[in-house]
Amino acid sequence: MKTRTPDVAGLAARRAALALLDAVLVEKRLLSEVLLKRTADLPPDDRARAQRMATECLRVVDRCDRMLGPHLSKRPAPHVMNALRLGVYEVCAAGEAAHGVVNAYVALMQERPKSSHFKGLVNAVLRKIDAEKAKWETLPAPMMPKWLRKPLVADYGKPAIAAMETAHASGAPIDLTVKNDPEGWAEKLGGVVLPTGSVRVDGAVQVTKLAGFEDGEWWVQDAAAALPARILAPEAGMRVLDMCSAPGGKTMQLAQMGAEVTALDISESRLKRVAENLARCGLSAEIVAGDALEYEGGPFDAILLDAPCTATGTIRRHPDLPQVKDGSDFPGLFELQEYMIDRALGLLKPGGKLVYCTCSLLIDEGEEQIRDAKERHPDLVVDLDALKIAGVDPEWIGDEGLRTRPDYWADRGGMDGFFITVLRKG
Repeated sequence: MKTRTPDVAGLAARRAALALLDAVLVEKRLLSEVLLKRTADLPPDDRARAQRMATECLRVVDRCDRMLGPHLSKRPAPHVMNALRLGVYEVCAAGEAAHGVVNAYVALMQERPKSSHFKGLVNAVLRKIDAEKAKWETLPAPMMPKWLRKPLVADYGKPAIAAMETAHASGAPIDLTVKNDPEGWAEKLGGVVLPTGSVRVDGAVQVTKLAGFEDGEWWVQDAAAALPARILAPEAGMRVLDMCSAPGGKTMQLAQMGAEVTALDISESRLKRVAENLARCGLSAEIVAGDALEYEGGPFDAILLDAPCTATGTIRRHPDLPQVKDGSDFPGLFELQEYMIDRALGLLKPGGKLVYCTCSLLIDEGEEQIRDAKERHPDLVVDLDALKIAGVDPEWIGDEGLRTRPDYWADRGGMDGFFITVLRKG
């Protein structure tokens, strides 16, 4: 039976952060799946703090383990280990006072009979960590798990992967796609306009409290994620299918550009979010819940297919992802992407264009998919010129399409890893 210690000195947020860490590292569940449930009883500030603590600790969990290793003759139970990791993160990375951190995690150990006898260990280890916290700055950037790092090293080489890991450890600012006047909104929000037109603001801000949110003047969307719609660049009145539309950022971009958009997604719950975002921003689109492989609409002038993928390009914003996945579901995703490309081509009007993209670093979900698609469809043409839009470095464009990486724009805060290309039937 659990006994809750009175919630003093941030204990409620720490308790929730520990529950989130357990969910990810023990239960192998994504933060997005458990966040609301594990923080439901917290006030907004504590909920935000718990999410931030869990996310940032996951970002540097490899470093936490390096700090803890010399002080553990054997690894304790997972719940205890996760408490130690959070303690190391708070003392070494967040700069919290060690006295309060130690007392908090000792108190949390006492709440569970199975962990209460570890309170002495937690107390002793975290005090030792505080005494040597200067060592933290000398540690290398956290490495991706071997199951993911190995294929990426084969694709990009060790120096590039090391640069990506540094970007992952640095986290991510918040990017906004604004309806009008990027320069004006950057000035209002204390941000900067990126070369591709997105507005970048400090990642520590609370988005819903920023000017323009309630009025729907902008929406959150990583700069790389904003590129596919900019590349599609529909003319006013063009019929466009956003084939896997949720959560709706690209749908809103296309609608703002004047396209007649059909937002298709298999998840009705996620489509509710699309509808809410469209309404907040004063934009409209036809919303359709259904399986993209069975959809019979069209034909369309253009299609944007942001295909289901491994999401390995978003680790800088979702450090829980490599901790939860193990690569076993990847082959099924690769096969699904093939089917979706073929289906999308069948829904296009003659002369129409398909923008295919994935938020992945794996070439199997990008360059290799396009090479295979060209073998299946000999008349398929990759329109590389369409990728040459403002702000895109020509060196990012290869024979099959555009590749962005977390280490690009490193001095500006990086970007998500994406593959984007434009396909036309010859």
